[in-house]
Amino acid sequence: MGLLELLQYQFMRNAAVAAILVSIACGTVGSYVVTKRIVSISGGISHAAFGGVGLGYLLGVNPVTSAIPFTVAAALTMGAVTRRTRISEDTAIGVLWSAGMALGILFINLSPGYAPDLFSYLFGNILMVDNGDLWTMLVLDLIIISSALLFNREFVAICFDEEYAEVLGVPVDAFYLYLLVLVAISVVVLIKAAGIILVMALLTIPAALAKDFSSDMADIMVKASAIGIITALAGLWISYIFNVSSGAVIVLLLTALFGAVQFIKRRF
Repeated sequence: MGLLELLQYQFMRNAAVAAILVSIACGTVGSYVVTKRIVSISGGISHAAFGGVGLGYLLGVNPVTSAIPFTVAAALTMGAVTRRTRISEDTAIGVLWSAGMALGILFINLSPGYAPDLFSYLFGNILMVDNGDLWTMLVLDLIIISSALLFNREFVAICFDEEYAEVLGVPVDAFYLYLLVLVAISVVVLIKAAGIILVMALLTIPAALAKDFSSDMADIMVKASAIGIITALAGLWISYIFNVSSGAVIVLLLTALFGAVQFIKRRF
């Protein structure tokens, strides 16, 4: 069965739209993440987001909704700690990463009843995305795109050379924290479709691939988004055919593509 035939089903149409929205978020923010080399901080933010998911179960609200303020707060805390204290970056990331996961587990333990969709937030299930999730993803995507359009010059400056950015009058610390907020928003966009465990791959691999073929940030974003959309839709189709995890298939396709590109570059 081809992908177009699968789109006759509502849940597959939702999954396809989610794949596109996720890829746009990853392509945009991931380009900054890869250029700035803050992949490890992005991983810390993504795992800290589990605390927000657990908080949603405890409060009886949509875990994606509760994850938004929690993840943004975790990102700002992580940024502030690494910038304004003598604690090393990797130590701060490890502490907050662990604390976020621990809080998530504690909140889920304290919440009444059973958490039925917990596995999907850890490993993702794009086939379970509903209309409410799509609207949330769309709003968050618009925030990300608007931020990139308005402040691309500042973000590019701090990604390449913070000292030069300061000379230009860019408030470096403020835009660094803002970039981490965009990472947090991207994590929330990804959380239902790909899961916390697979977020880092989707944030970094498409952008890393695009960076091999361009040095212009806007072009990297477009290429990364396109790579993400193509592999996400292909992974969605393959996962449906073989009845396996869509998030895992998408990540493995991206990994295979990344490996193939590196192999070809070495040979030619």
